[in-house]
Amino acid sequence: MPFDPVSPHYLRIRDEIAADVASGTPCADHKFPSEREMAERFGCTRVTLRQALQQLEAEGVVYRENRRGWFVSPQRIRYDPTRITGFMDYVAAQGRTPLTECLHAELRPAGSWLARRMGLASADEPVFYLQRRRWVDRRPVLLEFNALVASWCPGLLDADLNTSLTTVLRERFGRVQSRCELAMHTGTVDEHQAELLQLSVGSSSLYLERLNFGEAGQPVEFDQEFWRPDALSVVMETRYPG
Repeated sequence: MPFDPVSPHYLRIRDEIAADVASGTPCADHKFPSEREMAERFGCTRVTLRQALQQLEAEGVVYRENRRGWFVSPQRIRYDPTRITGFMDYVAAQGRTPLTECLHAELRPAGSWLARRMGLASADEPVFYLQRRRWVDRRPVLLEFNALVASWCPGLLDADLNTSLTTVLRERFGRVQSRCELAMHTGTVDEHQAELLQLSVGSSSLYLERLNFGEAGQPVEFDQEFWRPDALSVVMETRYPG
């Protein structure tokens, strides 16, 4: 007779909650009852319940907000990092509501690390340094750091940075990127990043860094992105010759 193991209790709870979400009840961004109420429903301890919820969180089915509770995750944004379409445009094109929040902007020397990473001639090269938070609907999903060579877009700090940077560069400065180099890997968020993305310290994230090149093939922008892993699906189109 084949061995038929009994699933751990938290996995059975996970399956039941996942089935509820798949049926459309509750809907996206719906807040679940309190952990105490849910533990009573499933006849388990809160420790066991949290195991189930954390499993669902890792799968992108639910998410939590600090001090507010657990919610149903909305549909993931489809994101192609190889395209220069701005965040505001590709999120809106998917029927969602984007928001950009500029947290910090300044002009400063690149410094030795960034100068090496961008291939700049000097660590004293002036760059515009931006820190921005991006929202989809009611949830922060991305923390972004941009460093742009100041001579490529002088006066950038006078522009509205609470919008698409791609659009600002194109319409105000007549600038477009010609190509980019990308690197992606999983990571974790530190205390500062966790607070801004409404995650717990040490939660997983998708880290992306992009080096953008200008019209003459010169490096002009270095971009670091820290994404909520349950907020996006990376989708890239590849065309084959012939």
